[in-house]
Amino acid sequence: MPWATTLILILAGLCGRSLGQYNEEEDLAWLQYYLRQSRVSSYNYVPYYEEESPAYAYSYPSAAEPEPEPEPEPQQAAPWRCPQECDCPPNFSSAMYCDTRNLRYLPFVPSRMKYVYFQNNLIASIQEGAFDNATELEWLALHNNQIGSERMGRRVFGKLQRLERLYMNNNNLTRLPSPLPRSLRELHLSYNQISKVPSNALEGLENLTALYLSHNFIFELGASLKGLKSLILADLSYNNLRKVPDGLPASLEQLYLEYNYINAIPDDYFQVSPRLLYVRMSHNSLTNQGLSSNTFNSSSILELDLSYNRLQKIPRVNTNLENLYLQGNQINEFSISSFCSVVDVMNYSRLQVLRLDGNEIKRNAVPPDAPLCLRRATVIEI
Repeated sequence: MPWATTLILILAGLCGRSLGQYNEEEDLAWLQYYLRQSRVSSYNYVPYYEEESPAYAYSYPSAAEPEPEPEPEPQQAAPWRCPQECDCPPNFSSAMYCDTRNLRYLPFVPSRMKYVYFQNNLIASIQEGAFDNATELEWLALHNNQIGSERMGRRVFGKLQRLERLYMNNNNLTRLPSPLPRSLRELHLSYNQISKVPSNALEGLENLTALYLSHNFIFELGASLKGLKSLILADLSYNNLRKVPDGLPASLEQLYLEYNYINAIPDDYFQVSPRLLYVRMSHNSLTNQGLSSNTFNSSSILELDLSYNRLQKIPRVNTNLENLYLQGNQINEFSISSFCSVVDVMNYSRLQVLRLDGNEIKRNAVPPDAPLCLRRATVIEI
């Protein structure tokens, strides 16, 4: 039995028709008509990105009506669809995952997205208007790419007025992106090639709580931190700074300046930040001549790292300090007055960890009243 006749028998049975009602020519004509109608009725949806859209296709024409013959034309995805290069989990419809896919361009970002991940790709440029449609963005991850400052639109982040976290570490940036949304809370720019931060580069970022600029080539910061009224953490380590930033914010709690070339700190420098808890300035060029007697006498600081500098004496610290790291300096004496101005039962240091190894102090140079002053210390290394 010919295959067409067999198929007609099946279809005729489903449709309640007998084979005797058709002749051979009518059979084939009826079969063709039925298959065409089946194809047309099945295209009542728009699949995700039936055609791969070119880079930066940020405008989408209205979808054309499908034609019944021979089959509907492929339609471009609506702006709310997920690009085929990415994943948009149905149970997390506001997130788009485009990371680690060897992308060289930014796919279109649907307007509903709040969290977008482009990290670990080969993206080298960001076109002007790339995020104009995605004004609801809160998290934008662009780290571990090849983005350069000269290949970024001047106002690519200008319309992202809800953006809270921007990750652009591990790129080829030579300057800070500008302007930045005032809604930002975290700015990650470590491992780039930034050499200078203009005094107005961070202007208006009053909601910023964390600034990561480590592993760059920054030699000057000026007073760019002064207006950051909410800043809690500033990581400026592994740069080329020769002086500390001017005007620390009063809100600051953590300051990381290790691996720079700083040789002096102004008197009362830390007093303007009454919440400061952690100060790390190891691997700099600090000397006792560049410090005043009260530079580190701040009642809020709990941890102070001054290791691997050029200090010859232990600087005076507050009795509230808990951890002091001074290893790898040139200190040649153990002065108890650096920890306790008065030594008695009621006056003592809260210091718990003291590192003095790698200096020029001899073990027998520890003064006899050290146990009374440093009664809370659990680790003392000389």
